[in-house]
Amino acid sequence: MSMVSIIVPCYNEKEALPYFFPEIRKVANILFATKGLSFEFLFVNDGSRDGTLELLREFAAEDDRVRYISFSRNFGKEAAMYAGFQHAKGDYVVLMDADLQHPPAMLEEMYLAVKEEGYDIAAARRVSRKGEPPIRSFFARCFYRLINKISKAEFEDGASDFRMFSRQAVEAILELGEVNRFSKGIFGWVGFNTKWIPYENVERVAGETNWSFWKLFLYSLDGIIAFSTAPLAIASVVGILFCVVAFIWMIAIIVKTLVWGDPVAGYPTLACLLLLIGGSIQLSLGILGQYLAKTYLETKHRPIYIIGETDEMQKQERSAL
Repeated sequence: MSMVSIIVPCYNEKEALPYFFPEIRKVANILFATKGLSFEFLFVNDGSRDGTLELLREFAAEDDRVRYISFSRNFGKEAAMYAGFQHAKGDYVVLMDADLQHPPAMLEEMYLAVKEEGYDIAAARRVSRKGEPPIRSFFARCFYRLINKISKAEFEDGASDFRMFSRQAVEAILELGEVNRFSKGIFGWVGFNTKWIPYENVERVAGETNWSFWKLFLYSLDGIIAFSTAPLAIASVVGILFCVVAFIWMIAIIVKTLVWGDPVAGYPTLACLLLLIGGSIQLSLGILGQYLAKTYLETKHRPIYIIGETDEMQKQERSAL
């Protein structure tokens, strides 16, 4: 009997989990009856502060298919996903959110794509951004256009984290153990045959999203830095361009002064030049600083996450009592 591991990263999902858990169990029971699949539900608590951990303890006591990992603090969704991949035991591994924006009913179609159609990954792709602010949708599309032009990894517009992976694909993802993770890029970088399954955007069933526009913007910058060196090339081109412009401008000023006797422009020209050149230097230093910072963090070799509690630890404590 094949096993499917459902990885569910959780950060302050106390309001959504009471809706999500019965729904995912219902779908799992149907697939057990029709396809003979066994399941494990692996929840990764990413340092939640709203009682999420208490709910996961209740789920684990209620259903022996439930496992959970609780971090010592908030390490971010990327760390939670990586921890899930590391601890998943299934022949097939599913990554999905707890807010029911990823419809559990799609699991059967994903399983058929991986099991019977020969794909290594079945991934959900949003065909609409209904419910999203227009400005957020606009910048999301711009990001996908940009990253696909400057990166060798494949990025699908509208791609979500809701995916089913074969065990081979999971092992490949785990080989990429960098601290600064951008999973959408990693999923594209490792390759493998991927089937994109379209679905309509769904509103959160409860609670509020933890992804503000600013957090998404910073996350997109992480993706660009992680999977492209184009910004470094841009900094170099800007430097060369300013050198050329400065040389041409210098020749023009000398010619004007010697041939026509025009006076050299004073304060306004000098101020504009200083601001322009100073700004370009700061931009280039900022780009270099971002890459240097990422390199610095990688060389520390710190763990991607630290576990504070698991369901197995709780069971051992209860048995010891």
